[in-house]
Amino acid sequence: MAIIRPDWANSSVAMQDYYDHYWGFPVHGDRFLFEMLSLEAFQAGLSWTTIWQRRAAFERAFHDFQIAAVAEFDDRDRARLLGDSGIIRNRRKIEATINNARVIQKLAAAGQSFDDYVWQFVDYQPQRLILKSGEPLPAQTSLSRQMARQMKKEGLAFVGPTTMYSFMTAVGLVNARL
Repeated sequence: MAIIRPDWANSSVAMQDYYDHYWGFPVHGDRFLFEMLSLEAFQAGLSWTTIWQRRAAFERAFHDFQIAAVAEFDDRDRARLLGDSGIIRNRRKIEATINNARVIQKLAAAGQSFDDYVWQFVDYQPQRLILKSGEPLPAQTSLSRQMARQMKKEGLAFVGPTTMYSFMTAVGLVNARL
């Protein structure tokens, strides 16, 4: 059976693979959710293709997005990341990723996994988004605005409502697959 993809998913082999194997499938696990949150933050203002094609470099640079390791990054790590041409060398996005690892650790210390924290926004069930043929995904929703507000309140950074909606569809909190 042929996979029906939206136009953006047919733009390259990398995007076809991303759509076919990652995008929109409900996922769990603190590490992967942290990775996707981080990649979505780096994507702000750029194309997802740019970020996804650099995923392996991001994984190397951020120690496979192991939350405890990233939370321990110091000034030497910041300098290393700013000099790494394989990733997006944006100081604010690098700082946000380190900060977010630390906030996720605080959640864990308080007894809440990041997985549980994220999935609570949809009552632990993927929300189905039904679009008319050719209708684009919305840039944000009331739920992504609510999620962004709460995440900012917790201390997470680079989590605006548009970034959160992209994150929600990427990790399957919202099922927008065709």
